[in-house]
Amino acid sequence: MPHETVTLTPASRAGLLDRLDSDRFDVVVIGGGITGAGVARDASARGLSVAVLEIDDFAAGTSSRSSKLIHGGLRYLAMGEVGLVRQTALERKAVHAMAPHLSEPCWMVVPVKGRASLAKFRTGIGTYEKLGAVEGEDRHTTWGVDEIAVKEPLLRTDPYRWAIAYREYLTDDARLVFAVLRAAVATGTVAANMVGVTDLIHDGDRIDGVVATCGITGRGIEVRGEVVVNAAGPWVENLARKEVDPPRTRLHLSKGVHIVVPRGRLPVNNLVILNTTDKRSIFAIPRGGIVYVGTTDTSYHGDHPLWPEIEPDDVNYLLKPLTRYFDIEPIEPGEVIAAWSGVRPLVAQDKKDPKEISRKDEVWIGPGGMVNVAGGKLTGFRHMAEEVVELVGDRLGRDLPDGPGTTPVPGAGTGRDLNAYAAGIVSRTGVSHPVAQRLVRLYGSESDEVVAMGTEPCVTGGRVLDGEIDWAVDVEAATRLQDVIYRRTRAAWYVPEERDDLTIAAADRMATKLGWDDDRRDAEVADVRQHLADEMAFKTGDDR
Repeated sequence: MPHETVTLTPASRAGLLDRLDSDRFDVVVIGGGITGAGVARDASARGLSVAVLEIDDFAAGTSSRSSKLIHGGLRYLAMGEVGLVRQTALERKAVHAMAPHLSEPCWMVVPVKGRASLAKFRTGIGTYEKLGAVEGEDRHTTWGVDEIAVKEPLLRTDPYRWAIAYREYLTDDARLVFAVLRAAVATGTVAANMVGVTDLIHDGDRIDGVVATCGITGRGIEVRGEVVVNAAGPWVENLARKEVDPPRTRLHLSKGVHIVVPRGRLPVNNLVILNTTDKRSIFAIPRGGIVYVGTTDTSYHGDHPLWPEIEPDDVNYLLKPLTRYFDIEPIEPGEVIAAWSGVRPLVAQDKKDPKEISRKDEVWIGPGGMVNVAGGKLTGFRHMAEEVVELVGDRLGRDLPDGPGTTPVPGAGTGRDLNAYAAGIVSRTGVSHPVAQRLVRLYGSESDEVVAMGTEPCVTGGRVLDGEIDWAVDVEAATRLQDVIYRRTRAAWYVPEERDDLTIAAADRMATKLGWDDDRRDAEVADVRQHLADEMAFKTGDDR
């Protein structure tokens, strides 16, 4: 259905900064990850004027480094977190209704050894499905040896004599942020990446806005607002300290690492849960031509929360369980073709390891009225946003109308069957089937518009199209090469076989569109190459 494309890219940077500097907003949101985007969407849809400020790129931190699942967290049921599991299990349906292209139903497979374990898992998963109101074809099934041989032939049936398959949803976390943020912009939100908050504005004993600096132009601005929402993820406490120093310690930072191997090396068909030697669960998740394995869960005390280090021990930890579950030759660290690492801002709990800490969110109001948001899960972003905006309404003294609920976000017109939609893209545009499959899981029903901007692969024989580079710049506010390689096209991790050549091709195209000189273009390429090298430094032991 024809529609007007919602763009995050301002007509001019100066005009965007002028508006932020001159208007007074009901809500100023600090942080352009999934929490900030969700708050902006909810608040804007309820008629509030909203500004979103992100110091780096939208989704640059935690919100692009997850396991990319919309799931209720079955393991939290065993931890007694029934309320959390109920809420997030139900939220899977909500996210699917909002963005079916970014919440694809997939089978999560649990290998099981004995009958006692089988009964235990079936009971637990049945409870999980009741909490999530799962119906019909999405209810779990049990596979015996013969079915495993057909559906997941690499899975060892000695000792795993059974497997339980239940529904979870595969997403793309960064793409979900862009879709939600564009939905917010469609209802009036003013969003700016590369604008960092440096201080809070005090009016007597209350917070009246923020002081910020544009990372592109260097211009300083003051963004005034009735309520400031601090949704800065791992940096929440740094900002809270500007209101009261020292704030009570609320966060425990946990590092999660994922590694990527060629799908030909680990040709799984479904999402598979694996147990580690320390009794944690990790996932093996196929996506296109790759399979990623993760995640670790260790306390993080480093100095690079935006690009946390990946250590050899992290990689070995994730590789070790593979041969216990799959009939494959051991995969060595040298065969890993990509990796990513992110920091989770968990709400601290005394004397608990990261794996034991609840994923509940916490919202608190500082002495000057700033609303601070910490913790939470990607799946529960919509519900968390509703809670925050209700608090904002209380601070404003307004009785707000209902929020947007599950109103579809841009790209949501695909329906449930993404393979069928991809087939339609092939027939309409002439792109290859692998290209269409990838496009629909990134751009959804806007894939045709992306293709219309350019049908040629950036790299000969590749899957990333010229039109994606233009779309990233013209529609999704990409200002740097890393924004495109890492977060818009996801090529750094999903298409590693062409990322090196793509880095050059995309830099050339962006240079033409954005007027970069040779020095700027070369610096952008060097920046991406350095990040890629840092992520793979575990192979060589290089220091950052």
